[in-house]
Amino acid sequence: MNILKKLYFILEERRYAAPEISYVGNLHCKGINKILEKIGEETTELIIAAKDISINKKEENKTKVEIIKETADLWFHSLVMLSHFYISHQEVLDELAKRLGISGLEEKASRVCLNFAK
Repeated sequence: MNILKKLYFILEERRYAAPEISYVGNLHCKGINKILEKIGEETTELIIAAKDISINKKEENKTKVEIIKETADLWFHSLVMLSHFYISHQEVLDELAKRLGISGLEEKASRVCLNFAK
């Protein structure tokens, strides 16, 4: 079983756990605004870690580790948000799979055109 599936099951299991014993339960108990706040916080931390990446080889590994850890935090909290809305990671992966082979510019343009049609 891959890590995303494992996390999916863990998040589902802990969704209704007592807030005092489960971080995930605590986030769900506090609601979507708290979950989104955590996503914003982790996004900011990732930007800070990546923004000042050094060309210096001595610092490069330290910075890479920071970027990896902050990305993991962001992904985790994004998965919590998805679970809050009963959306599985697989639905996101399926959407990414649909976009394979499509230019990012074309895909974005199609979304912009759809928004104008509304």
